[in-house]
Amino acid sequence: MSTPPISIRQMARADWPQVERIFAAGIAGGEATFETTTPTWHQFDAGKIPVPRIVAVAEHATTEVVLGWAAASRVSARAAYQGVIEHSVYVDSGRRGEGIGRLLLDAFIAAAETAGYWTIQSSIFPENTASIRLHQAVGFRIVGTRERIARSELGPHAGQWRDTVLIERRSLSR
Repeated sequence: MSTPPISIRQMARADWPQVERIFAAGIAGGEATFETTTPTWHQFDAGKIPVPRIVAVAEHATTEVVLGWAAASRVSARAAYQGVIEHSVYVDSGRRGEGIGRLLLDAFIAAAETAGYWTIQSSIFPENTASIRLHQAVGFRIVGTRERIARSELGPHAGQWRDTVLIERRSLSR
């Protein structure tokens, strides 16, 4: 049996149950975010810019299975920062290591540049070396480390103050 091809498309409201499942698994693992619960669809939708907001999907029979997602929010409402966004990318825990994160990031970066964003940034736990390597492979650079920025509530570091690695990618056209 062959593996269904993976495609990238705009996230739709109907994707939320699968997106939320992937997000919840990332939260529970304790190595992806300081969040402790997933938002509702309405909270997620209100907090993320519409474009780029994408999913990686595989078609199985008559349904699509979401394998990962990427979305972003503005870093500031100030006009000077209109081209700066902070992104998140999550891949289904059972599908990591298959190149899905790379597909998502490549598509996300292209869509962000087309939409006029010149800087994409994020914070990653230093222990999440796979994510750091992936981001560096697509042109992100490490800006610095934010030491003891917040306390983890879940996962192997629960109750501990954590560092985050601040990364950014500048548009090649700016």
